[in-house]
Amino acid sequence: MELSLVLLALACLQSFVLSDYQGDALFSLRNSLNASNSQLTDWNPNQVNPCTWSNVICDPNNNVVSVTLSSMNFSGTLSPKIGALKTLTTLNLQGNGITGEIPPEIGNLTSLTNLDLENNRLTGQIPPSVGNLLKLQFLSLSQNNLSGTIPESLSTLHNLINLQLAFNNLEGQIPAHLFQVPKYNFSANKLNCGINQLRSCASDGSDSGASHKPKVGIIVGIVGGLFILLLVILVLFLYKGRHKGYKREVFVDVAGEVDRRIAFGQLKRFSWRELQLATDSFSEKNVLGQGGFGKVYKGVLADNMKIAVKRLTDFESPGGDAAFQREVEMISVAVHRNLLRLIGFCTTPTERLLVYPFMQNLSVAYRLREIKPGEAVLNWPRRKRVALGAARGLEYLHEHCNPKIIHRDVKAANVLLDEDFEAVVGDFGLAKLVDVRQTNVTTQVRGTMGHIAPEYLSTGKSSERTDVFGYGIMLLELVTGQRAIDFSRLEEEDDVLLLDHVKKLEREKRLDAIVDRNLSKNYNMQEVEMMMQVALLCTQASPEDRPAMSDVVRMLEGEGLAERWEEWQNVEVTRRQEYERIQRRFDWGEDSVYHQDAIELSGGR
Repeated sequence: MELSLVLLALACLQSFVLSDYQGDALFSLRNSLNASNSQLTDWNPNQVNPCTWSNVICDPNNNVVSVTLSSMNFSGTLSPKIGALKTLTTLNLQGNGITGEIPPEIGNLTSLTNLDLENNRLTGQIPPSVGNLLKLQFLSLSQNNLSGTIPESLSTLHNLINLQLAFNNLEGQIPAHLFQVPKYNFSANKLNCGINQLRSCASDGSDSGASHKPKVGIIVGIVGGLFILLLVILVLFLYKGRHKGYKREVFVDVAGEVDRRIAFGQLKRFSWRELQLATDSFSEKNVLGQGGFGKVYKGVLADNMKIAVKRLTDFESPGGDAAFQREVEMISVAVHRNLLRLIGFCTTPTERLLVYPFMQNLSVAYRLREIKPGEAVLNWPRRKRVALGAARGLEYLHEHCNPKIIHRDVKAANVLLDEDFEAVVGDFGLAKLVDVRQTNVTTQVRGTMGHIAPEYLSTGKSSERTDVFGYGIMLLELVTGQRAIDFSRLEEEDDVLLLDHVKKLEREKRLDAIVDRNLSKNYNMQEVEMMMQVALLCTQASPEDRPAMSDVVRMLEGEGLAERWEEWQNVEVTRRQEYERIQRRFDWGEDSVYHQDAIELSGGR
């Protein structure tokens, strides 16, 4: 009996000691970073267990495994005591103003798989002790003021799949083994990028990157014209690869739109009780909306911060809480001023909840169709800003996230408006969150009728171009103020779908007849026509014909629309002529209404 008590006491003591040294290390980090009185306020040195602190994630044994303190405007240094957190797998301090050197104690974090110190003001050399981090998969030290050579010890990091060292003051030879990393970027340094400078300083992990790894024996054996030809090809690849990598890598600000004020990947794990109190026990009076993923509730936290809580109703992910948390963290990595920031999440055996900041001006759909008397109408300049902002957000998801994120339910109800009426795309990534589950159905179509692309509806296969289609319908909503499907139009015509109705008016040159009456003619008709043209280009029947979101952004900014529109009109004229030719060929009479309807339904929509 006494032995059991002793063992129990020792176990408890071990737990307290574990939490105590972890708490000391984290609190030392907070102080060294010069955190303000309003930052990390729950990091209490008198609280033994740091696993309840914000931005800290622990495993079931109370080991700290993740610390994310990104884009919080810290100006201090990195505490050497960080090396005490030997169970840490993720350390993300990206986007701050951290100065000083990287402490060599960083090499004690032997469980690390993800180390992100990008976009700070770190100086000095990369400590050779980083080579001790044998489990490391992602290492980003880009956009600092690091100097000296790249330590040869980094060649021991055989699990590394992404290495970012661009935009520093590094010099000397790059260890040859680092060119075997699937994705790397050494550009904007003073480095020798390889033998005879033939290696590319940047790789996006594609097959073309392999061509930048020639063996010395092969190069020596190449003579005469073949050598010159190879040299020219490699130089071209170098030029192309560098520019291509610069565009696609995460370290680049996307057209200046990456919002450094947003906490990158910073998530809080809320308790069920916190959210229950915040939403008044999920009272129906606090429901902001309801969609395919569940209800959204307005809430107020204990610190008076207003939030929106999405209570998911469709989830059964294999792996349960851990799988859900991984997917949530993937979503939180997408940071852009036109994307809704994820604050945190909550999981219980029966619940999955996501917590977002409350958007003061609700959704575009609300502002178009549900405003109360006395509330401001969404004017035309704001509608133009919404169109461009939403396009930029989707462009980021499609072309600058790795892996890319497909929304699958783009519509006015999922584009929110902040206090400045800036467009913020919400609900992205949720389709993947709730579709990762054990089911006999391999493909499930998610979305809203009227917004779903025809190929997605017929095959269940989605792509970036299904989002482009939904975005085009949203543009039509912006211009007309109408819903994508409106059965009231059956009384006057047979065009229930807004897209068909707009196409008909476009052919008749009567687009002014469908502009939202709430605008009271306070709009520029030329700008309306341009937005309609972009919408019709986005909603072409064939996904291959639709523009990419980057092209949509350029067209909205006034570049390249005229050429694409002329091409679209030519295609439409040809299609209409073919349709009319088929009608004349069969030459059905007035009694053959059934067959005529069948042909109309089979035509391009």
